[in-house]
Amino acid sequence: MRVYLQSTPIRSKSGRETDMNHKLELSFVWHMHQPDYRDASGIMQMPWVFLHAIKDYYDMPWMMARYSGLKATFNITPPLIKQINLYTEDISTNDKFFGLWTRHPSELNETDRQWMIKMCKSVPYDTMVAPIEPYSHLYHLENYSDDELCDMEVWFVLAWCGVYLRSTNTTVQTLLENRGRFTCQQKLSLIDTLGEFISTIFPYYAKLRKDGVISLSTTPLNHPILPLLIDMNNAKIANPSTNIPEHPLSLESDAKLQISKAQELFRDTFGFDAVGFWPAEGAVDERSAALYREAGLQWIATDEAILFKSLGSEDREELYYPYNHKGITIGFRDHGLSDLIGFTYRFWEAEKAADHFISSLNAISKGGDDRTVFVILDGENAWEFYQNNAFDFFDALYRKIHHTQWCDMIGMDEVSKKESKPLLHLAPGSWIHGEFNTWVGHHEKTRGWELIYVTRRDYQRHKEALDEEQKSKIKEHFLAAECSDWFWWYGDDHSTDFGAEFDELFRSHLIEIYILMSIEPPYDLYIPIISDKSGEKFMLRPKFTIDPIINGLHNTFFEWVGSGSVDETKLFSTMDRVRGPIAKIRYGQNVKKVFCAFEGDISSLRKCDSLHIMIEPYNVHFDIELSALCTNKIVTKKFDDIVLEVACDSWIELSIDFSSIEYSKDIQLRFEIEKDGIIIQTLPGYGELELDLETTYAENWFV
Repeated sequence: MRVYLQSTPIRSKSGRETDMNHKLELSFVWHMHQPDYRDASGIMQMPWVFLHAIKDYYDMPWMMARYSGLKATFNITPPLIKQINLYTEDISTNDKFFGLWTRHPSELNETDRQWMIKMCKSVPYDTMVAPIEPYSHLYHLENYSDDELCDMEVWFVLAWCGVYLRSTNTTVQTLLENRGRFTCQQKLSLIDTLGEFISTIFPYYAKLRKDGVISLSTTPLNHPILPLLIDMNNAKIANPSTNIPEHPLSLESDAKLQISKAQELFRDTFGFDAVGFWPAEGAVDERSAALYREAGLQWIATDEAILFKSLGSEDREELYYPYNHKGITIGFRDHGLSDLIGFTYRFWEAEKAADHFISSLNAISKGGDDRTVFVILDGENAWEFYQNNAFDFFDALYRKIHHTQWCDMIGMDEVSKKESKPLLHLAPGSWIHGEFNTWVGHHEKTRGWELIYVTRRDYQRHKEALDEEQKSKIKEHFLAAECSDWFWWYGDDHSTDFGAEFDELFRSHLIEIYILMSIEPPYDLYIPIISDKSGEKFMLRPKFTIDPIINGLHNTFFEWVGSGSVDETKLFSTMDRVRGPIAKIRYGQNVKKVFCAFEGDISSLRKCDSLHIMIEPYNVHFDIELSALCTNKIVTKKFDDIVLEVACDSWIELSIDFSSIEYSKDIQLRFEIEKDGIIIQTLPGYGELELDLETTYAENWFV
């Protein structure tokens, strides 16, 4: 087994680098959130809270706390709090997956058996499966005996164990070294150990907060898009082309409950009042900000796009300060720096990534004293795509910050006490493009809102006949149905293999409202909203060999017939980011060459600096200056007899000629687009483009 925990000396502040001219404050906000996976019966239908709890929720503050003098904010959402508390009570009773996991596979029906296999294969292969040889072997099987499935279930859970557990927990360490069959006793011992570990997470946060290491905040109760609850017309203000339901309702009373109930749960969990909120998805508007202020909160945070819209200017010099909007402090996240951690650095060597981040901060610090940089992103979803669950990266980053004299880390509670700039107007929007189109606009998303409105109108007509207990339960289901996560998966902007499960959970809350009213639920609520789309549809494999002319032009339709394609717009399933200029990749090959074409915003691409092309297993790296890709010009480069040709006009086309070398059967291609020293897009977004140079596609021939 690999060694997961590096031995790193942790020095005091006295060991830091020498002073520079300017001081900069860095405010990390880690958003720790999972949707509420409970159905009407209260049983969690998917195990992601448990799995991220053993991998991320303890590890993230622990990695930072290893270095003295550092501080960050951890935003713990109410659905996460509620579900972690359920795991501390009874894991197998409260979770569908672990109810099946604790049974021997011979006891499962075929539907449950296939679902367990699907779950056990729902992890990034390169970073979580491949490092564990027995798991990798089982992963590639098509059929499973009962013992093989039992073993894969155990390896699946072990793969989710974070660096802290792997380096400190003897039960986890012993099982990771196992090369034989797992016994039932080992399986039950593992689940008991992990349950005990989960019960320590919130006390650990409370201790770190008491010690001054972290700030704690939360989010409205069910992670709703508050501006849309208050006034659906906010979606059209943010983007006039957005389609909204024809007869929306204002659910401002629900918005107030989402805030007050979150405050109550936070107080019960941690023993003090939260003074700040990260609004779900950074979604804000004037009225929601007023509700936060009226609830006694001192700060909120959102994305830089909202600041630029509010100021009517995209002057980045205005970004690096806290602002005061009518009595509440607002921090605006640096989208680029946040995305580097969330999406880009996973492909980089840890020390190089940490150096790049520090260098980026240094450039900002030179703009003047008293700047505050806000870096805000998910605290769990990115790390399974990093090697070693991002420990190597964070260890390098925190070590370098610890020894950097001109940079201090600061919590949002402290930021709220600083002098801030006045902000007279707050534009409506979210952290995704400064709009709300991720949650309304597409007909599936709009349909979800329409079903909420229909159910609400029916409730208004019948509520007088209900007792207080019924009304209370119905209110809980309405608040749960308003969760942003359901709408995230509707439409064609995100895809997941578990879309049907999310869809069913959403509709189950509305169905239960009718049942509580003793009314037959409308038939529409039993019809799935989500289209039948799987996570595979973003990618089409090549069907035939191709031989296009490399000149940067769409010469004829037939040039690329039979090629494969990757739709980059559909790739980011659990996170989102500012899209790069490339929207689609076409690729293919013949007996001598590999071909790629890139479609998208070519005018924006021309404003970038470089296209980096990496070819493995040759360790070849081509750098193409994008300014050199003029119309009617082909750029040719050569490296160890590998010849690259690139041209750009209406799109980018390239060929890589392997005919003069003794080539490897399988190759992997990766592309990066660089602008102003930052990698703004990595292609393909899922990892590497893999091709078999010996394939003939004979299985696709026809006469």
